[in-house]
Amino acid sequence: MRGVVRRSQACAPGRWCMRQAALAVVATMVSGVNTAMSETKQGPDWVCVNQKADWQARDSMGEFVYQDQLWILGGWFDAKQPNPLDVWKSPDGKQWTCVQEHAPWVQSDLPVSLIYKGKMWIMGGRKLPGTECSNKVWSSTDGVAWTLEAEHAGWCARVSPAFVVFKDRMWVLGGTESFYDHSDAMVKNDVWSSADGKDWKLETPNAGWSKRAHAQAVVFDNKIWIMGGGLWHPEHVAVNDVWCSENGEHWTQVTASAAWAPRLWFSTVVYRDRIWVLGGWSKPNGNFGDVWYSKDGKDWTELKSNVIWKNRHEHSVVVFQDKLWLYGGYADVLSSEVWTLEVPPGWFGDE
Repeated sequence: MRGVVRRSQACAPGRWCMRQAALAVVATMVSGVNTAMSETKQGPDWVCVNQKADWQARDSMGEFVYQDQLWILGGWFDAKQPNPLDVWKSPDGKQWTCVQEHAPWVQSDLPVSLIYKGKMWIMGGRKLPGTECSNKVWSSTDGVAWTLEAEHAGWCARVSPAFVVFKDRMWVLGGTESFYDHSDAMVKNDVWSSADGKDWKLETPNAGWSKRAHAQAVVFDNKIWIMGGGLWHPEHVAVNDVWCSENGEHWTQVTASAAWAPRLWFSTVVYRDRIWVLGGWSKPNGNFGDVWYSKDGKDWTELKSNVIWKNRHEHSVVVFQDKLWLYGGYADVLSSEVWTLEVPPGWFGDE
């Protein structure tokens, strides 16, 4: 996504796309006190189920699975264009239905989007064009009618925080008050949680991990995990550290340097009892097209596929119908492709 500066960084030809046929140990990394192993394994091919979905190509949208459908919300077309405010759903990635053309939320660039207590939620994010960010909290049961649950959440207006649902609460982690200013005063490492979207509790003003935006968080092994992200402008700092917490307040560094390269604007999900990292971007490397998984957040295996989507960032990744689904994102141009990857149960051989 992100305008001229980001998109002028072309991805290196073949970067992360070299195909390997066998399982091999390719690197051993020392990460603080942790020694992290990196492996490469040849995996199944990705399948393109839709080369051009009905929604306009975009990145940085909200996404989730709700009522047995894939969903997308809003996103980014261009730095000088208003945010898309549309809401789409699909039962199969092929047929898409627009359920709302003009939702009431206006900050839909890099928002929080999640499912909680039988509702879809969208909060925070940036209004385009410009830098205005939000801390409004919205919910819906159908994607058509939206309820403003909080005009101003306890956390300050921000764009691109990490987020999860954990211990029956919604969580917002870090982010930045300004997309174009990733200075120390603007970027956060605070952690907030809420049981209703209205009242928010500050779990910690300064988590153990460094201030960052564009990171990703998941729930795995009864903990919150946050990884990657960093700063974009004026100084570019991308990280690949991995942290976890059992309560959102106290954090443990699992590794200071994961096997995958430091990056912003990537995707993370939990699938087949593993954490997955897919794609992303950094200033030195441009777009990534790699896929990694880990059972512990410390040791990572890169999954190679002969058929895979083009390198990209700010795409959507969800788990649906027992598969990984990847759609949209910026792959030199904005995309509306839909891809799936199915890893059979027992494929890893260590269950």
